[in-house]
Amino acid sequence: MLDTDPRVTDATQATFPGKIGDVEALNTATYSIMNTMGGGDADTQHPFYWWEVMSDNCYGSGGLQDNKVKALHHLVEMSTNQFEMPFILLYGGINRANNQIETIDNVDWKGNESKRNQLLGEGYFMRGLYTLWLTQLYGDVPLITSTLITEEMKKQVSAEDVIYPQILSDLVSGKNLMSGEKNSGHANKYVAEAFLARAYMFWAGFYKKAGELAGGSGPAIELVEQEGCSGSLSQSDVVAGLKEVVSSGAYKLLEDYRSLWQYSNSLLWDEAHDNEDATGNGTGHAYDFIADMKRENCFDQPGMGNGNDEELFQIQFMNASNWNIGGTYSTARMYCNYLSCWWALRVNGNNGNRDYTYPFTQGWGQGTPSCNIWDDWTNAEVTGGYTDIRKLGSLIDCENELTEYSYVKDDCEESGYGVKKWNGVTLDALTGDTPWWEAVNPDFNSGGTLGNSMQGCHFEDFYLMRYADVLLMLTELTGDASYMNQVQARAGVPLTPYSLKAVQDERRWEFAFEGLRFNDMRRWSGKDSGEDSYAARALQAQAGKQIVVKGNTANKVSMRHMTCSWAKRYAETNGFLAKPQSQITLMNGNLEQNPGWDAANPETQYVDLYN
Repeated sequence: MLDTDPRVTDATQATFPGKIGDVEALNTATYSIMNTMGGGDADTQHPFYWWEVMSDNCYGSGGLQDNKVKALHHLVEMSTNQFEMPFILLYGGINRANNQIETIDNVDWKGNESKRNQLLGEGYFMRGLYTLWLTQLYGDVPLITSTLITEEMKKQVSAEDVIYPQILSDLVSGKNLMSGEKNSGHANKYVAEAFLARAYMFWAGFYKKAGELAGGSGPAIELVEQEGCSGSLSQSDVVAGLKEVVSSGAYKLLEDYRSLWQYSNSLLWDEAHDNEDATGNGTGHAYDFIADMKRENCFDQPGMGNGNDEELFQIQFMNASNWNIGGTYSTARMYCNYLSCWWALRVNGNNGNRDYTYPFTQGWGQGTPSCNIWDDWTNAEVTGGYTDIRKLGSLIDCENELTEYSYVKDDCEESGYGVKKWNGVTLDALTGDTPWWEAVNPDFNSGGTLGNSMQGCHFEDFYLMRYADVLLMLTELTGDASYMNQVQARAGVPLTPYSLKAVQDERRWEFAFEGLRFNDMRRWSGKDSGEDSYAARALQAQAGKQIVVKGNTANKVSMRHMTCSWAKRYAETNGFLAKPQSQITLMNGNLEQNPGWDAANPETQYVDLYN
């Protein structure tokens, strides 16, 4: 955690940064930590993937050898340092943000004061965001707010009482210093207001057990005095910020939910129409699920897909991955959305064969959707008498959507569903397992800069905040269903009055596989809430579901926890992960292991259920 970062110390603070471009370079380095998390191995460093796998939306799955992802799902560990990489990366990002904040006035900003405030605001925002993710993963940790780390700063402190005031203060500083101008890939004041609400709601719900926030039960919190921030923050302040996002008109819901996802690209849409005549006959494949879309709403059309008007903040990707990228804060695939490979289909001997998987490509097949999300969603549809476009817009119903679908012989915890949102997509016009991106840009041919199509050619934005979240947070905070109704109307489901249950369901359906479910479950439960909490009960409902193991569809097995129960593991850990033992050792008594992670307790340790 305390290692020097050479990228920001090669020049002294007396000489660097010396010009505006230097500060912009520091800012880019601060953001790039997100690319490492989003483009690396998902089972070792992608928090949002982790939070889906840890929730009731996904199983661990994968092959028999894929133990890390199954350990995550069962809330156990397969090694004492399994969860170390985000710890290192997030502190690296915090260090870069601190350097950006501390050195910004080395530059003469005369005549460029607004630029200075924007870059300073982005530094505060990113520090707050990285610290938020750090505490949601590991709980109480050292709070680092300077590049000069004092002995006092090395000590673990209370997330509830010390760290969250700083997180919220950093987001307030970002809100007040940044403008509302949209700059692709960068935060602005509206992004800060949206994340301020997300962070406040987690603090109020999880730590303060505020309960149903629509009644105004969220407490105020005293903020840290720093540039752009002073005083306190109340629930009404949070609501006012979200309403400012709405009234700005800077963001809107896309007309069609499918426009958000790469499987709706116009090249695939064209195949859906060109390969069929009026009677439905044709010589090629046709992906019927998007055939009824307006072509102008396809993912790659203006205003849709990457950079669309619904996304406030995201991890962006580009054709710049390389097997030789090195360094603590880098990884070979950091510039491609590796989730498109990680969550992609794992099919018996036919990966990438369009006769079996069209239009989806092969991948590692880990973190597959649970039976629970499909069953719960279907029950909601049946009870309400409607069809929710988001269900098949988010999940692949493998056995019904794919021709001759079959299971891998060494796979396990298979539900029969896939993650449609992030799965790689191919075209009938391409050969082998080539992602559709290679038909978009000739520079992507032969696997792009990575030289590997399956792993290197995925460039779909990973959404970190969408306008739909702003609307659903507003309903949850105010009880005004009109915001939620906009999200429901887009999905084509009945408009309902406010209830916490309605908001909980809408958030689960709208953001399936986007990494929000687990922390939503935690804040609706409250800290130390035991085995009868919302989260513990939802996780335990996985037990007994029928799954396929090692391709044996004739003899499905009942899903069971590998050491005790999901409810018990959640209650013991509160959803926090084990702090890496190597960091505890390095910190020499300043860092304590989280409750529920005693390595001597066999209930905390990985057990092979399937070999």
